[in-house]
Amino acid sequence: MRVDWELRACARKGHVTYRPDEPELAARLTAVTPAGQSWRCLRCGDFVPGPPKLAGPAQDAPLLLRGRALRDATVLRLLAAERFVRALLMVLIGYAILRFRRSEGQVQQLFDRAVPAARPLADVLHLDLDHSPTIEHLRHLIHTQPKTLLLVACLLFGYAAVQIVEAVGLWLLKRWGEYFAVVATSAFLPLEIYELTERITVLRIGALVVNVAAVAYLIASKRLFGVRGGAAAFEAGRHAESLLEVEDAAQVRHVSADGQDAFPPDVHVRH
Repeated sequence: MRVDWELRACARKGHVTYRPDEPELAARLTAVTPAGQSWRCLRCGDFVPGPPKLAGPAQDAPLLLRGRALRDATVLRLLAAERFVRALLMVLIGYAILRFRRSEGQVQQLFDRAVPAARPLADVLHLDLDHSPTIEHLRHLIHTQPKTLLLVACLLFGYAAVQIVEAVGLWLLKRWGEYFAVVATSAFLPLEIYELTERITVLRIGALVVNVAAVAYLIASKRLFGVRGGAAAFEAGRHAESLLEVEDAAQVRHVSADGQDAFPPDVHVRH
């Protein structure tokens, strides 16, 4: 069953009706319905009784999250969710380091119990804990000086802060968030490549591929750093898409027997 995401969005945020200044487009976006004068929602396409919520030139119509814009927003918010999860993990690890940095014996006992307990799951996932670089790093970390552990924890919190800022900007679909995400992600790519020179794992390769793809997608699709015309071309495209929203919404038109515009029979009316 196909999910009507535009209609679901209208159910959460409300319909968006718009009266363009151009008389021809305005006439095609309104209809006489059983509930009275109605205007066509630019997002879901249904006719909504009452006056339009917004008005102005067709090219200034709101750019709604539908079609391509909705797909772009979905990709950006998936990236934002991944950044939020990564930040949470960094905060938890940093907190654990601060919590136990002066309790080497206690941490060693906890580590000695945790590794054997994790072996059944590791066997299922085909992970070799005896030769895992992560386990080796943790073993080394246990015997590190408290001052060094404090520095490591601070670096982890700083990295988490960067991820949170990146996630917020992407989730809110802000252009500054897109720039920040590209710069921040690119800054860590050399480190990820260096880690692959030490040991190649599926997880490391996957992380590198995802980050490179994210950077390429943001630069190309959002026209960052002057690519494909830069910000001017991006804003021009947004205005063009706004105009298309109005024109597409105005395509459905029904002419009655007397030649007058009437309510299209295949379109729902939202009360």
